[in-house]
Amino acid sequence: MANSMVSSITFTYPNATLIAGVDEVGRGPLCGDVMTAAVILDPHRPIAGLADSKKLSEKKREQLFSEIQEKALAWSIARSTVAEIDQLNILHATLLAMQRAVAGLAIQPNWILVDGNCCPDFGIHAQAVVKGDSLVAEISAASILAKVARDREMVELDKQYPEYGLAQHKGYPTKAHLAALNQYGVNHLYRKSFAPVKKLFAIGRIAVSKNSR
Repeated sequence: MANSMVSSITFTYPNATLIAGVDEVGRGPLCGDVMTAAVILDPHRPIAGLADSKKLSEKKREQLFSEIQEKALAWSIARSTVAEIDQLNILHATLLAMQRAVAGLAIQPNWILVDGNCCPDFGIHAQAVVKGDSLVAEISAASILAKVARDREMVELDKQYPEYGLAQHKGYPTKAHLAALNQYGVNHLYRKSFAPVKKLFAIGRIAVSKNSR
């Protein structure tokens, strides 16, 4: 699908008429769920400005988020929880969330393009595309939906747990975040299988329940 910001690349889709792009956001953070999205774009309703969500401003992502939801033939946002990440590991939890995103589409695609170098078994023809969020419009759209959805969720969680600064770093291991985590301790939002969190949890740096303060 042609787009002014998505690089030109050619793929062959044998007999494919409904192509879904799939991407994830949130593999690196220390807390929160990993979010995925799947999008089938409508060739008759092009969306200008699609690109890797990380390269867009927050304002532009928010604008495109609404436009994608309005114009796409189908879209779906899914997740794997912190508990699933700790149980399965982040890779397998991400692949599970991708399967959920595709399963949530109102229209079943006949070809799937996934950002990265591996993809789960969808039961449908699928292809991994390295840097796909910069190369394929459908994947760019999915990356935008997933990032905006997760960022919004972290902003809401920040209102409940302002001490961690989640609205600023979105859960990624910045210096300020690690300092706050060390000061206030690990709460239920955190991935205990991730090294910095696991270390603090092991030495008993557990957050005091708000109900007991």
